[in-house]
This record gives sequence, structure tokens and C-alpha cells, in this order.
Amino acid sequence: MKKQRLTFGLIALMGIFILTGCEKEEEQMKPVADMTIAEYASSDANFSILVQALAKAELVNVLNGTGSFTVFAPTNAAFNALFTELGISGIDALTKETLTPILLYHVLGTEAKSSMITTGYYSTLSPAQGSNLSLKVDVSSGVKLNKSTSVTAADVDVKNGVIHVIDKVLLPPTVVDLAISNDNFSILVQAVVKANLVGALSASGPFTIFAPTNAAFQALFATLGITGIADLTAEQLTPILTYHVVSGNVRSTQLQAGNVTTLNGSTISVSLSPSPTINGTSSIVATDVQGSNGVIHVINSVLLP
Repeated sequence: MKKQRLTFGLIALMGIFILTGCEKEEEQMKPVADMTIAEYASSDANFSILVQALAKAELVNVLNGTGSFTVFAPTNAAFNALFTELGISGIDALTKETLTPILLYHVLGTEAKSSMITTGYYSTLSPAQGSNLSLKVDVSSGVKLNKSTSVTAADVDVKNGVIHVIDKVLLPPTVVDLAISNDNFSILVQAVVKANLVGALSASGPFTIFAPTNAAFQALFATLGITGIADLTAEQLTPILTYHVVSGNVRSTQLQAGNVTTLNGSTISVSLSPSPTINGTSSIVATDVQGSNGVIHVINSVLLP
């Protein structure tokens, strides 16, 4: 009788093990389309550091929740490269307060599959200066983010959005970083470097930058009869560049007509009608490129004090 009871007990125990194993296998075999973003990241060993970071920043529930998100997901290799760059050992060396804006900078609030993505700026979920940080996307040759990060795999279609795999961790950009990441501002960047203003414009600010494009600088060079930035001294460039900078994070909806004092002490005249212009000659052609320490509005001619 005891032997019979023992046999039935063993059979029951084996049944439990088999059932548990089946449940685990079912969980592992869950279709990707039925997973949330956080669940998919947890299921892929290549994203184990990202999962640790999301847990530490308390963002797992956000990416498990309802919504329609786009996540540019850095691999473990991308995170390890960041740790090396920062001289730290891993996620444990970063606080929740540091991780949160970094991770949210990888997330868009809408679903954008590869076929929907075009070259331009996208607003992320990372907060900055009462708004959200901008991300520069370029699709002219593959998909590049902020000029230096590549999408290596696209369109992992999950229940609450889409995941694109990237090879580098994106860091919240300053206005200087945003200028560097856009080839249309390469001459402006050269000028800022030559005038030794990189440190000043990378500071806490906030700043509003009226940023001339390369075409705007080329037109100035033609007017002055020079070939480029090399023909101008730092002493000549500094008052010109600081004439394009205003204190405060002034978004396009906050622009007001009238005179505004710039960082070089002179004033610029802002007109909003019939279209936004500066000093009556320079048009504002794009607005609200948001950085961590200020905002950029693009203009089509260089302002001279």
C-alpha cells in the first residue's frame, strides 16, 4: 500500500514538472508580436544591459504599458563602449537620475517603422528645458542618428510599438552637439571652434541660437570676398557668433516681435509677420531643435552686428 502511494506521488510530482516545463516553453515561444517592448528586450540576451538600465530607471512599466512607441535599442556592445568612454564599470556606476533622460532619449512617443522614417528631427520622450529633446535622423545612407549612431536592425514589431537596434548609446545633446550632428551646420561648427566658444555654449545656459546654415555662410563669404572661416580671426568671429545667441530657451511659440538683446550686448529685431525674420533680412526657416541646454532656430543668412 505504501509502495502504491509512493508511486502515485512520484507520478503526480512528474506531472507538475512537466506542466511547469510546458508553461516555461510556452512563455519562451510567445510570438514577438504579442510581446511588449520590455518583454522583447528581456527575451534577447543582446539587450541584458538595457534591461538592467530600464529596471534601475524604473521605466519597465512604461515600456510594458499601452501606447505606441518607437525604441532605438542599444546592444550590450553599445553599452560596454559607453562604459569604456565614461571610465566606469557598468550600470551600477550610473544613478537613476542620470539614466532616465538617457534612456528616454531613445524613445519616440509614436510608432515609426523604417518605411515611415525620413530625414529630419524627431521629438523624443526625454525632457529638457520644459520641452523634449530633438533627435536628428538621416536616411541618406542607411539610417543614422545624430550622425554617429547606426540602425543595425529595423522593424522588430511588438505589441506596443516597434524596436530598431542601434550600435551606440545616444546621449542627451547640448546645442553644440546638435550643431555637430548636422552637416548643414559644419561651417558654423568650424566658426564656434575657432572662436573658442564650444565650452561657453556647452554650459548650462539655457540659450536660444539662431543658427546660420552653410549656404548662409557661403553667401557671407562671397559678399566679403573671402574663401572661408580661415580668412577670419577669432576676434572677428566672436562678436558675430554671440550676436546669434539670446539668453533663455525661447521656443517658436514664445517668440515675440521686437528688439531682443543678444550675448554680445547688441540687439536683434524680431518680426513675426508676414513670416518670422531677424533684422528684416534673415528668415527663420526651421524651428525648435531642442537641446539639453537650449534651442536652435535655423536662419538663412548670417547676422552681422
